[in-house]
Amino acid sequence: MFKSALVCSALCSIAFAAPPTVATVMDAQLASVEKEVVSLAEAVPADQYGFAPTKGEFQGVRTFAQQAKHIASTNWGACASALGEKPPTETGEDEKGPDSVATKDQIVKYLKDSYSYCHRAELALTNTNLTDLLGYMGAEKGKRPRLFWVNLPIWHSFDHYGQMVEYARMNGVIPPASRPK
Repeated sequence: MFKSALVCSALCSIAFAAPPTVATVMDAQLASVEKEVVSLAEAVPADQYGFAPTKGEFQGVRTFAQQAKHIASTNWGACASALGEKPPTETGEDEKGPDSVATKDQIVKYLKDSYSYCHRAELALTNTNLTDLLGYMGAEKGKRPRLFWVNLPIWHSFDHYGQMVEYARMNGVIPPASRPK
């Protein structure tokens, strides 16, 4: 229910100058989550990127950096799937991102670039192609409608954004979205 409320509040706050298309609605939703995720990734200091909670039932959870890389890697894979192509960058095993992307600056760039790529996929959506069945990153197996692939980065990003917000708050960082305007 919480995810649905987030997506609704994000979509409901978007004003369209012209009658929206499926592509512009989906792209606006992506832009909304992109703003939240990227601004948080930029706000967290580099020395906190290695943080993962340890008290309670948190054994084996991703660090803040790993959360951000996972979002980006999943974006690359899902949007490549929507475009019917292989991703233009490495996604890493289990969508963990490439090991070469390690510093805060590299992670933020990888994240931003993944959203740019996803905007291309969102805007390629049409009323006639949204139900085309496409496999994960061009594979023949696991085919799903193109609409599924362009929607995945939206809900998936919000899921991990919530975890990243908790990590930031545990370290005294107020997420930009929660700061007074």
